[in-house]
Amino acid sequence: MRVLALDLGSKRIGVAVSDRSGTIASPLTVLTRSGRVDLDHRRIAALVEEEEVELVVVGLPLSLDGSLGPAARAAQHEADVLEGVLPVPVETIDERFTTVTADRVLRDAEVRGAARRQSVDKVAAAVMLQAWLDRRAGR
Repeated sequence: MRVLALDLGSKRIGVAVSDRSGTIASPLTVLTRSGRVDLDHRRIAALVEEEEVELVVVGLPLSLDGSLGPAARAAQHEADVLEGVLPVPVETIDERFTTVTADRVLRDAEVRGAARRQSVDKVAAAVMLQAWLDRRAGR
């Protein structure tokens, strides 16, 4: 099963995709928010079609105690809207610490400055997606 993951931010959307076997997640792209949610969702729908995915996973930035704060409520709402727009199911996943992990991975790879800022969202989406894939596979 091929899966697309979205790390929804207010300015950018990090996107990652799994391989066709649903085993390995890879960063795909970063979409810059257009200021129009409908346009952003059309761009996501185009990626769903291009990448031939069967499921979309959206990260929920839960609070440290696991509760839904304002950012998580906004992400949940957007995931609900996407479910009505996309031709595939949409699930949510706890994305706590994915950006921190992604930033650490990029630092360890000695990616600096602007290049790191441009990549961190898609790498965070890949970290989140890999956790989802591993949990699904029972690893």
